[in-house]
Amino acid sequence: MVKKFACKDIGMQCGFTAKAKNEDELMQKIAEHAKSAHNMAQIDAATMGKVKKAIKDSLF
Repeated sequence: MVKKFACKDIGMQCGFTAKAKNEDELMQKIAEHAKSAHNMAQIDAATMGKVKKAIKDSLF
C-alpha cells in the first residue's frame, strides 16, 4: 500500500499528484512542490492539516 496526495483534494486548481511508500516521503514531495509551484517557503498549520487529511492509502 502506498500513500497518495493530490492538490485538488484540498481545493487547489492544480494537477499535482504524488505517491510514496510512506507519509514522510510523501510530505517531502509535497513540500518541494509547494515551494516550487505555489511559492510557499513553508506550509502553514491550517494548510498542513488539510494536506494530512487529504492523504489517502492506495494500492498503486
